Amino acid sequence: MKRENFRSRLGFLLVSAGCAIGIGNVWKFPYVTGQHGGGVFVLFYLIFLVIMGLPVLTMELAVGRASRLSAVGAYRKLEPQGSRWHLHGWFCMAGCYLLMMYYTTVSGWMLGYFFKFAGGRFAGLSPEETDAVFPAMLADPAEMSVWMAITVLAGFLVCSLGLQGGLERVTKGMMTGLLGLILLLAVHSLLLPGAAEGVRFYLLPDLGRALEAGIGKTITAAMNQAFFTLSLGIAAMEIFGSYMSRDNTLAGEAARICGLDTFVALMSGLIIFPACFSYGVEPGQGPGLIFVTLPKVFAGMAGGRLWGSLFFLFMAFASFSTVIAVFENLLACCIDNFGWSRKKAALLNGAFVLLASLPCVLGFNLWYFEARLPGGAVGQVLDIEDFLVSNLLLPLGSLVYLLFCVTRWGWGFDRYLEEANAGSGIKIPRALKPYFQFVLPVLILVILIGGLR
Repeated sequence: MKRENFRSRLGFLLVSAGCAIGIGNVWKFPYVTGQHGGGVFVLFYLIFLVIMGLPVLTMELAVGRASRLSAVGAYRKLEPQGSRWHLHGWFCMAGCYLLMMYYTTVSGWMLGYFFKFAGGRFAGLSPEETDAVFPAMLADPAEMSVWMAITVLAGFLVCSLGLQGGLERVTKGMMTGLLGLILLLAVHSLLLPGAAEGVRFYLLPDLGRALEAGIGKTITAAMNQAFFTLSLGIAAMEIFGSYMSRDNTLAGEAARICGLDTFVALMSGLIIFPACFSYGVEPGQGPGLIFVTLPKVFAGMAGGRLWGSLFFLFMAFASFSTVIAVFENLLACCIDNFGWSRKKAALLNGAFVLLASLPCVLGFNLWYFEARLPGGAVGQVLDIEDFLVSNLLLPLGSLVYLLFCVTRWGWGFDRYLEEANAGSGIKIPRALKPYFQFVLPVLILVILIGGLR
């Protein structure tokens, strides 16, 4: 079967950036930035994005482009004879399934809130009544199941239409809409009364706040954000390397993906902080910020129904672009390894992900329980699944990709460098080999060990 390719370079960049751009960009990055000294955190984040995230991204893309296969087949094609690197490919596939088992639920929340705002659900509600909407949704397994199911079925429907006719075409439209919405929302927030105070809190370097949080914690938080923002380690990016041309170097393409991802993260803060400060609302963290604090802000502003609808449409685009990108990886793995047609892969994977996502939905209501996670945190099904993906599979998988590309026991640095530098654009200098072999693995180990404590 002939390997599919992207119709255009723009399609590759938007699909890859769409995979990286997700919910974490929109709520986690702005909050952590404000908490850790504003511009101080942003500076460290950009440094670690360049010295950690970007190199590992080029490695995933290189493995995909050199092999023209999904993770398991890619390792098998490139690994030395008799080695077992391809076993990691199956862990990548498991990681993508596990990610979708809870990400589809959260993406469903975004869709649900868009329809709530567009339908006038928040019109005329008091702050206390607005606070109660999100807990009520979590307590209703039927409503949550509907939004999750719509997300899953729509995602696999898009992917069943093919790379160019489905994923690339739909993602181009969504990403164009996402970028337009984020600019519109940011301009609106910046024009609100008192918005300047929010911008100062968000972006001006504040060493006092950074010292209060702890410089060590600020650096660690920046390192974590720079690394996890690209969803590296579970072949979510590798698959798009297998579809791309060899016209451009991988460092240049990876830099563009990182640039789009960072742009959305920074602009999200320019939406959230000015709005919160303008209405005297202390920004929260996590689901509380998005689903409790911001709805109160939108409900209190002129035209709040419109602006709330647009914000959650933007959020739905950001989350759904990640969903369909990861679904494509799952389909490609089944097509490459089991010889299935795309339609069969979409049907069987859709049914499986639909059922496998139910524990996360029910974990907030019918199957509610509390589990203690490493570090002392208490969580439900979603928190357990997220911990396994974010704290274990992503950093460990990235370390495997790194070692595969830079050691003589794997693919090897010379072959990786040749593939990464093929085409026109930014070249990776050979002088970086010692850094890739000895320093970068240590930095990833710091993240891995820190996430398990």
